[in-house]
This record gives sequence, structure tokens and C-alpha cells, in this order.
Amino acid sequence: MGSLLGELARRKAVVRQRIEEIHEQIAALASQLEDEQDRLSRLTITRETVEEILGEAARPLDEFEGQAGLAGAGAAPVRPPVLGVVTVPPWRPGMKAGVLPRAYRDAVEIMADAGAAIRAGQIAVAMGLPDEAAKREGLRSKLKRLVRALAL
Repeated sequence: MGSLLGELARRKAVVRQRIEEIHEQIAALASQLEDEQDRLSRLTITRETVEEILGEAARPLDEFEGQAGLAGAGAAPVRPPVLGVVTVPPWRPGMKAGVLPRAYRDAVEIMADAGAAIRAGQIAVAMGLPDEAAKREGLRSKLKRLVRALAL
């Protein structure tokens, strides 16, 4: 009988060990679940914020007309094409820089004030951005989008 009771005690210990391991796995999964729920919540809030910002930035061009003014009353209102996250309307004769998003207007003003050729790094510094390669490249990308919008 001793060996049977010993075997039962051994099996009981094995099952308790497995139960303990499963409890640890459950705790780890619960922690992972909580982390992922937090991440989902942050992403949802971020998306709502971006949609709110883009909703304001992606207004139809006719809403900009009252603010910046277009030459020619016969110009048909057009919804600006979305390039990346920023809305840049195709340029038309008589259109003013006021229809551009703020970052683009700043760059245009800086270039106009310079009165001569100016490098992206110089524009970035004039806009108050740090003189870093990443900031220069980001600005260079915006300037290229602006040139494409002017070419349309």
C-alpha cells in the first residue's frame, strides 16, 4: 500500500505544480491583456484627435476662399487633395498662400522674406526647428509637396 500512497502523493504534487504554472501563465496573460487594452485605448484617442485635426485641415476649398480669397469669382471650389497628413490645394492663378496649411505658409513667408535662394536647413532654423537632419528632411519633403502643388 505504501507505494500506492506514495504514487498518489507524487501525482498530487505534479498536478499542484501544473496548477501553479497555469496560474502564472494566467497572470502573465492578464498583464499582457491589460497592456494591449491600454495600447488600444491610446490608439483610439490618437485616431480621434487626428480625425479632429484633419477634419479642420481638410475643409473644402470654398471655406478657405473667405479667409484667403481667390481671384476670379468663376473659380469652381475644389476639395484639396490630401498628400500624407497635410492638405495642400492645387495652385491656381490668383490663389494666395493663406489657403496653405500653417507649416507651408511659414515656409513660403520665409522664402519670400529671404528674396534669394535659401536651403531647407536655413528655412528649418528660421521656422524654429532644431538643425537636425530629420527636421531638414521632413521640411524638404514638405517643400517638394508644395512644388508639386504649384506644378498642377
